Amino acid sequence: MENAIQFSDFLKVQILSGTVLEAALLEGARKPAYRLLIDFGPMGVKKSSAQLTGLYTPGELVGRTVMAVTNFVPKQIGSFMSDVLVLGFPVNDREIVLACPEREVPPGTRLL
Repeated sequence: MENAIQFSDFLKVQILSGTVLEAALLEGARKPAYRLLIDFGPMGVKKSSAQLTGLYTPGELVGRTVMAVTNFVPKQIGSFMSDVLVLGFPVNDREIVLACPEREVPPGTRLL
């Protein structure tokens, strides 16, 4: 299989559940995006830039459980520092569908 990885490689990627506490438009972004404040339970609150404006309003995001890669090096997005990468599926050039657990899980739960 092309691009096959070992299970130990997968375990290096820390994907945790988090609850969105705040969502607002990210001013100055080249592509429309929100700045999110996400509670990851024991890991604390982290920031993310997410290009979700095509399908979600800030009000729809607050309180939602999302999944994010939490062990990437932080990335500068314009004047905003993004700590984590929120996961989603691109459905066309402008819209991302969030990858979310189908049932409630506590913030900070690791995907296995």
